[in-house]
Amino acid sequence: MGRIALLSTSNKQGLVELATALVQEFGFTLLSSGGTAKTLQAAGIPVTTVSEYTGAPEILGGRVKTLHPKIHGGILARRDRPADQAELQAQGINPIDLVVVNLYPFAETIAQPNVSLAEAIEQIDIGGPTLIRAAAKNHAHVTVLVDPSQYETYLQELRLHGEAQPAFRLACAQRAFTLTASYDQAIAEYLQEVRSPGTEPDILPPVFHLMGQQKQVLRYGENPHQRAAWYISGAHPSGWAAADLLQGKELSYNNLLDLEAARAVISEFLGESAPAAVIIKHTNPCGVAEGKTLVEAYERAFAADSVSAFGGIVALNRPLDVATAEALSRTFLECVVAPACEEAALPILKTKPKMRVLTLPELQTAPTTAIQTIAGGFLVQDIHPVPIDPEAWQVVTATEPSPELMAELIFAWKVVKHVKSNAIVVSRDLQTQGIGAGQMNRVGAVQIALSDAGEAARGGVLASDGFFPFADSVQAAALAGIAAIIQPGGSLRDNESIQAANEAGIAMVFTNRRHFRH
Repeated sequence: MGRIALLSTSNKQGLVELATALVQEFGFTLLSSGGTAKTLQAAGIPVTTVSEYTGAPEILGGRVKTLHPKIHGGILARRDRPADQAELQAQGINPIDLVVVNLYPFAETIAQPNVSLAEAIEQIDIGGPTLIRAAAKNHAHVTVLVDPSQYETYLQELRLHGEAQPAFRLACAQRAFTLTASYDQAIAEYLQEVRSPGTEPDILPPVFHLMGQQKQVLRYGENPHQRAAWYISGAHPSGWAAADLLQGKELSYNNLLDLEAARAVISEFLGESAPAAVIIKHTNPCGVAEGKTLVEAYERAFAADSVSAFGGIVALNRPLDVATAEALSRTFLECVVAPACEEAALPILKTKPKMRVLTLPELQTAPTTAIQTIAGGFLVQDIHPVPIDPEAWQVVTATEPSPELMAELIFAWKVVKHVKSNAIVVSRDLQTQGIGAGQMNRVGAVQIALSDAGEAARGGVLASDGFFPFADSVQAAALAGIAAIIQPGGSLRDNESIQAANEAGIAMVFTNRRHFRH
């Protein structure tokens, strides 16, 4: 029969062109089944069905088509083993040189809304992965193609060398096993989420799967001597992979880290009536503010710490307009992201061609788990966003915050959640005035935030991501003129902090929820 190619594809892109070249240029005999065979026959390409070749009909509604010794024996036989060749001859099996398979679209199916378990199960491919793995295992003698993007490269191999070279077959095998691994992972993850009605979900599975498709190789990592790449998960681009880069160079490793930090903070302000802006530096917010207009919100965020804002990352909760674009263009910024951008703002932004400008409509979309590598493994925690619910908060002092102060406390609490521990935020008039981030002790963080705020601390509020173990921080806040404090509470010395607040006439609110960010 000469060289034989087995074609079984759910994605018919490029199939007819590949099959035509295999037959007309290189004299291949084609084996195929199901819809692939029908597509080739409709195109007038000679093809032998798998059922004709094996003598076994397709059964179980097409669930069993290629699972047959004449197929897998032809794929797995080693051409350099006389015993294998003798056995093929004795069994009337021909060697198969090329396997072209792509799989049922399982990930695409489960990504659709309201897909039932039965519908998902039917998209679990059995024969396809078996064919792929068999051909990849025997890549010393067999070529396996799993994506239409490989077809033309394979044909060029044949045109240049008469057959696929060993390095090409190995590369194809590597890609094939990567595909089957990610395919099985998608199935495993989906089934881990399927539970009987009324059962409590596990927080995290006993086996944690982590796999991504490389989107791009980055210039370097955090520093020039570190290699880095950007990987995406899921069948369809989402999150930053779905953002539109309107202008500027490609994103760097540090850009992406800072953009994610910016997205997390600005997501606290989505869906509200007030425009808001956040400026991020080294994954910490250095300026956050609300305003009557978007440009006012940005200018107030910038004014909160104009020194740190230089070269920062800006996130906006409203479409980027002309006035805001003009304000943004007055200084050097690494990146700006907004849910959309007005057409008239684009020419203004282009006056700063090095500034990366992105639109990401789904700024609310967040990861569900956080992963941190350690020696010998990694840590996983679920990201469990807790809605801010002032009704559940507890006023623990004799002085109660006014409605205006309560609005300020809510604002400060939204920000401090996203500052590295130990974290302190001082705000007034819905604008951060001082931020103490990443300090080794809370007293130091308080001193930094109050010092940065200066006189702007008077009448403002102070938010802490963790409780105060001593009264000294409350006393320092009182000396700076702070009117209200919000903190989780939970210290054995809470009464000392409460007493200090009462003595100073400061309102103090316990949220009973801490937000450490190590």
